Amino acid sequence: MEKDLALLKTLEHKFQSLKSEMGKVVVGQEEVVEHLLLSIFTNSHCLLVGVPGLAKTLMINTLSQCLGLSFNRIQFTPDLMPSDIVGTEILNKNKDFEFVKGPIFSNIILADEINRTPPKTQAALLEAMQEKKVTSNGQTYDLGKLFYVLATQNPIEQEGTYPLPEAQLDRFMFQINLEYPSFEEEVEIIKRTTANRMVSVDNVLSAEEILEFQRIIRDIPVADNVLKYTVELVQKTRTGIHANNDFAKEYIGWGAGPRASQNLILAAKAHAALHGKFSPDIEDVQAVLKPVLRHRVMLNYKAKANHIGIDDLLKEIQ
Repeated sequence: MEKDLALLKTLEHKFQSLKSEMGKVVVGQEEVVEHLLLSIFTNSHCLLVGVPGLAKTLMINTLSQCLGLSFNRIQFTPDLMPSDIVGTEILNKNKDFEFVKGPIFSNIILADEINRTPPKTQAALLEAMQEKKVTSNGQTYDLGKLFYVLATQNPIEQEGTYPLPEAQLDRFMFQINLEYPSFEEEVEIIKRTTANRMVSVDNVLSAEEILEFQRIIRDIPVADNVLKYTVELVQKTRTGIHANNDFAKEYIGWGAGPRASQNLILAAKAHAALHGKFSPDIEDVQAVLKPVLRHRVMLNYKAKANHIGIDDLLKEIQ
């Protein structure tokens, strides 16, 4: 028990160090960085939604350096094939077929503009995200324990895109919305990026430490009142015979499933651990509510007509 408590204190210290290292390169976006780290420590995937130019690639690449993990960026395009991601068989000089691994064989994958590629290629990520393995020509290849898909979408240009199906959206723990920087932050960004200045970041964690932190987070106990509060929140998003909230009945077309409750508790555990708590409380659940639920709840036409966004609705049901 004492060892686990000491490990949680170490995690809190490492979290502060990670934020400090990320801050050397990334200006602002503290909440986004925290949610990315929550995703790593809960062994989950993230969907980042934001307009171009908000440093999504830089942020994820810097994160991989701080964590000492390998990184690959895959630009999703309409002509991208599943074999371009997973890999393919080639005939080697010995006239034998040899599997050449694709870019998915890395610890952190930046799936850039994932909605730009057809469903068949999007589906190539599904097995990888859920099972952490891929199959090619009947052979299964392991991707390792440390495998994370951090996908991006552009919320503005929807022409020529292929929206992710709900089954695949549900594989992402978080949908993180990136906002424009403040005036002061943008001034600092311009200063840093228009000068002849090279910045390097230190490796803060090892792969073994990440796996150990993931274990200890799952072992964190949760009080019954927090569990019940979480399930009640998720059930408030449901319509039909399960509906118990008038606001949901009026504006929600489809609610969140049980995986949302699971992810809320797991994310709340990690949020508590990163902030020096030994067990999550209701405030920790509320802190992760929006990124966990915003891609799992579908608004109806009435909500859109009344200009009610998903974050507005989630704020209402808290």
